[in-house]
Amino acid sequence: MIRVLIADDHRLVRDGLRRILEETDDIVVIDEASNGQEALEKVRKNDCDVLLLDISMPGTSGLDVLSALKKEKHTCRILVLSMHPEEQYAIRALKAGAYGYLTKKSAPDELIAAIHKVSGGKKFITAPLAESLAYALDTDTERLPHESLSNREYQVFSMMAKGRATKDIAQELFLSVKTVSTYRSRILEKMGMKNTSELIFYAVKRGLVEQ
Repeated sequence: MIRVLIADDHRLVRDGLRRILEETDDIVVIDEASNGQEALEKVRKNDCDVLLLDISMPGTSGLDVLSALKKEKHTCRILVLSMHPEEQYAIRALKAGAYGYLTKKSAPDELIAAIHKVSGGKKFITAPLAESLAYALDTDTERLPHESLSNREYQVFSMMAKGRATKDIAQELFLSVKTVSTYRSRILEKMGMKNTSELIFYAVKRGLVEQ
C-alpha cells in the first residue's frame, strides 16, 4: 500500500485529491497539511511513502519544504502538484529534491501513474519537462538571468511579475515589507534590470507567468 500525505493550502483541492486517490486500491491518504510548516511536521511524524506537495503556500513554500527534507535526507518521495506551468518551477523543484512535477491540469490517470513511479524511487518527468532539462544541462547554453536567483528570490520574482504589490507579497510570504523590498532590489540587480516594468516584460516574454 502506498501511503500518501497531501499538502495544499486549499481545502477543496485536498478533498478532490483525496477522492481521486482513494479510488485506487493500492493508495491510501494518511494525512493532510494546509501549509508548508504543517507539511514538514507531519512528514517527520508520519511514515509516508509519497508527499503530494503544492509549491505556492503561505509562509513556508513548497520549495522550502523540499530543501528542508533534502537536508534531512528524508526517505519520503516528493511529487510536486502545482498550478504553475512546468517552465516556471519544475527544474527548480527537481533540483531541490522532488521526484516529479505535475501541473493541476494533469489528468487523474497521470497523477496515479506519477505516484506509483515516484513511490518506487524513480523520477517522473513529462516529455516537455525532459526537453527543458536537456536544454538546461547543455553546457554551451548561456544561463538566463532568472536562473541566477535563489528559490526565495524566484518566488518573489514570480509574484512581482504578476503585478503583486510589495505589501501583498510580504503578507502572503509572512515577511516584512522591508525584507521584500530588499529582495526586489537584489532581484533587479542580479537580473540587470532597472524597474519592475522591465521584469514583468521579461517574465511574459519568457513564458514565466500566465498571460
